[in-house]
Amino acid sequence: MPQNFIDCDREQAFLMPPSLRDWLAEDHLAWFVIDAVRRLDLQPFYAAYRADGDGRAAYEPSMMVSLVLFAYATDERSSRGIERRCRQDIAYRVITGNQVPDHATIARFIRRHQRSLNELFGAVLRLCARAGLVSSGVVAVDGTKLTASASSDANVDYDRIAREVIAEAIATDEVEDERHGEARGDELPPELQTEAGRRGWLERELAREQAERGDNDPLECGVGEAVEEFDPERIGRTGRRGWLREAHRQLEAERWQDPQPIPRSRAERLRLGARFLEDELDAECRGNKAYEDLREHRRLHDKRKLGGPTKPYTPPDVPAGEVNLTDPDSRRMKGNRRYIQGYNAQAVVNEQQIVLAAEITTNPTDWSQLRPMLETAIDELQQVGVTYKPEIIVADAQYWNEQHIDHVVAEHGIPVLIPPDGGKRQGDRPGWTGGRYSFMRAVLQTELGKRLYCKRQKSIEPVFGHTKHNRKIYRFNYRGRSLVRTEWRLAMLTHNLSKLHRHQLAIAPG
Repeated sequence: MPQNFIDCDREQAFLMPPSLRDWLAEDHLAWFVIDAVRRLDLQPFYAAYRADGDGRAAYEPSMMVSLVLFAYATDERSSRGIERRCRQDIAYRVITGNQVPDHATIARFIRRHQRSLNELFGAVLRLCARAGLVSSGVVAVDGTKLTASASSDANVDYDRIAREVIAEAIATDEVEDERHGEARGDELPPELQTEAGRRGWLERELAREQAERGDNDPLECGVGEAVEEFDPERIGRTGRRGWLREAHRQLEAERWQDPQPIPRSRAERLRLGARFLEDELDAECRGNKAYEDLREHRRLHDKRKLGGPTKPYTPPDVPAGEVNLTDPDSRRMKGNRRYIQGYNAQAVVNEQQIVLAAEITTNPTDWSQLRPMLETAIDELQQVGVTYKPEIIVADAQYWNEQHIDHVVAEHGIPVLIPPDGGKRQGDRPGWTGGRYSFMRAVLQTELGKRLYCKRQKSIEPVFGHTKHNRKIYRFNYRGRSLVRTEWRLAMLTHNLSKLHRHQLAIAPG
């Protein structure tokens, strides 16, 4: 009797079922994403296209949104990888209806609609709230460092930028041979052979470019009434360092309001990096002037002392520090085991491991993130119709900030549990004894305090572990704070979407 096998005929004309509905199981994630996108408000996506229909036809926005969300939910963030999956993966072919958008189209869609994609975070959170996954209780705040699409070797100082810009200008000079005569041709002019000369030339060059674009002249060091921009009550009695820190915080806020795209040309990125360093020096000048003016005002009028050192300080004449030419928005910060060039990704997570807020910061420390992250989470909850606030907020010792803790308790009425001491420290921090330090340590030693604080490790740590270890999201693919924020929020909203999918499978009958 001959052996009996199922026939495998690769010349058969049609192997797949005629209907896409038969290609995947009904409870597959792809169908869930398609159904979820139908419930979302996609009007901002459609509004970006011509209403008269003229021009080349574009891919349907709902299909592209479904493709992007499903790709991130299945840990595929590369536009080339998404295109490849559209050809080879059955689930992707169901999402696209057997169409294959090329990788450039996918990347342009994300860049073009990054604002609308950011707003989808709240829309998905609303779906989770309707399913009962956004309940009040203990919420945890934490951050994790993710590598930027840039190398630490691309960090350069102002003088290095000046050298490259000047070298570029000389290389493009059409009369180079006539100017240098018998010389080698690569010598710098006498006025540019010193560091101060190069920096002065670059400042004049950038000022000329700004004048040609019609930009306003940058605020010069020590010019203008910058004191009105600073709130002494907000800064507190922290001395000069606190005022300089507030000036840099204002600069970061301005950069977030008007994020600059990262140019592809190295020549343009050199000039952008120079402007970044000059803006930071300008912010330091404004903060220092505001501090000196307030000190002088108090000395003449109320005789009150302002905390901090009284030693005179003069900001440098030229920008100090370094900037990354590949991604100027990224910062060098300490990760788990080494220093990386990256971003500080923040998240607020509830007990059901649903991400309530997801943001990006360029500040390498978590010290100043408690208040903004909690207020962001409250705003997200209010926008999705959740009127109640979290009952308790927990965070690790890196978030210990007395001003933020007082604001959260006074303005929002939410108790805060943050240990004053890090987990590896033996004993109390020097000088951190008595008062609120002893009170917080005593609270965390009670049975209730231990039980509540343990929820931090059970809620937010698995989210970061799953994101970085299982989903392999430990670095960003895009550059610039705006696109990096979009990428992080897409990662977190698809985490919520996957949690919602598993929740519905668990409660489904049968």
